[in-house]
Amino acid sequence: MRNITIPEVKNVTVAVIRENDGTWKVYLINNNDVELQNTLVSSTGYGEKEGEKQKTSTLRHFLETVPPKSTALIEPIDEKVFHLNNEYWVSYYIGREIYDKKFVFVPETICEENLIFIKELEKEGVLHS
Repeated sequence: MRNITIPEVKNVTVAVIRENDGTWKVYLINNNDVELQNTLVSSTGYGEKEGEKQKTSTLRHFLETVPPKSTALIEPIDEKVFHLNNEYWVSYYIGREIYDKKFVFVPETICEENLIFIKELEKEGVLHS
């Protein structure tokens, strides 16, 4: 029996950007020298507000290819869910190897105080570290 090893995700991350019109959008950033193929992003929000559990719908996004040194829009995000854990589970192929990582923006981290300039998008936002 063979063990399946999933390689470490490197140079791929997620950012939440505040657009000029005040809306927010989530982007995938590929800083690799190779394209990401058959990328699947599953997004969901979960947590509590005033002692009551809350959960958003789970959305799935398919990106056929994400070119090297580029970004791809995943989805818009509403400020009303910033009090939740906002999870983006990203899976993709490079060649025949599959890569997989969860990026979670914990409650209240998508906020004005955490905005930085994200050069790949040439906009301010919150970059997952």
